Amino acid sequence: MNNKAFPSAGAGVNTRLAHIGHDPHAYHGFVNPPVVHASTVLFPDCRTMEKRDQKYTYGTRGTPTTDALCEALDELEGSAGTVLVPSGLAAISVPFLAFLSAGDHALIVDSVYAPCRQFCNTMLRRLGVDIEYYDPEIGAGIEGLIKSNTKLVHTEAPGSNTMEMQDIRAIADAAHRHGCVVTMDNTWATPLYFRPLDFGVDVSIHATTKYPSGHSDIVMGSVSANAKYWPQLHDAAITMGICGAPDDAYQILRGLRSMGVRLEHHQRSALDIARWLESRDDVARVLHPALPSFSGHEIWKRDFKGASGVFSFILKVEDERQFKAKAHAFLDTLSLFGLGYSWGGYESLAVPVSLSDRTIRKAPPDGPVIRLQIGLEDVADLRKDLEAGFASAAAM
Repeated sequence: MNNKAFPSAGAGVNTRLAHIGHDPHAYHGFVNPPVVHASTVLFPDCRTMEKRDQKYTYGTRGTPTTDALCEALDELEGSAGTVLVPSGLAAISVPFLAFLSAGDHALIVDSVYAPCRQFCNTMLRRLGVDIEYYDPEIGAGIEGLIKSNTKLVHTEAPGSNTMEMQDIRAIADAAHRHGCVVTMDNTWATPLYFRPLDFGVDVSIHATTKYPSGHSDIVMGSVSANAKYWPQLHDAAITMGICGAPDDAYQILRGLRSMGVRLEHHQRSALDIARWLESRDDVARVLHPALPSFSGHEIWKRDFKGASGVFSFILKVEDERQFKAKAHAFLDTLSLFGLGYSWGGYESLAVPVSLSDRTIRKAPPDGPVIRLQIGLEDVADLRKDLEAGFASAAAM
């Protein structure tokens, strides 16, 4: 690839994924970037060292390998800069620490990723930050919650486990009228199906562990910011010594090349399974934004370009005392669906969902929530596996 000739602006998604973030001619024509392992970087003289007047100065501040991934993510996000961090949770905690101080007030969506809530309720509160959770469907009404000391509004769409959609543009516009920074966890959609910065978000957060990796073997996160907030984010990451490893960056960049193709398969198979589940009498509800029956469908349809492979459903159980037992019977029978955390890999997963940490959007009364990650297996085989789970739950 010759970067000067690559028509990035007009190219299709998969073409861009195949070519962004690396110029082979800068490295003797090799189509993949080298993996540069580095801590020490040498300077030619004292003046250069004092002024840090060269591109690379120390391993924590970037290498050609990590830069290749950051450049690719900036291309996808439309961001001014990206930092790589060791996990998805670090991708949340780093910007929170970058933009919040003692005495500040932060608004966090109640359907947030559970470890984010844990970080807010422990670390941030201990540091003197006032945390308040809000209803994910509040939209422009969030303006009524903003105080004089509100500095950050955190969003996530769809919401973790229960998939609530948020009107990101309305929330961002309200927050910006009061000078708040808006962050968004966009791991579910990836920048292929939703670009947060195009909807007013200032900082886009991803667990690149998920779809960018695609193979359940890398833990990493990314944080991409617009021009206004990039310098502050970058300074915070450097100050804290937070960085992504070059081997992991290489693997994520490798996975990125096929992410578009994989996401199409995840989306198609997940919708097939979701529609099938919706037709079953032993399913109370299917929580998938791309289904017309879902309460947030219209927002998804308006703002998103697609859906990934993660959604939830509510197993119909009449007796609340049997919620846990029925869910366990269903899940313990599955063989193709693994019982494991995370998602975005090639394999299907299923987990029982606990909503005990919620303050506003409580657990539904009509049955236990089960979250599915639909992998790259054949749909017919996945249906058979789920059928066996339903039979076990019914036999209790």
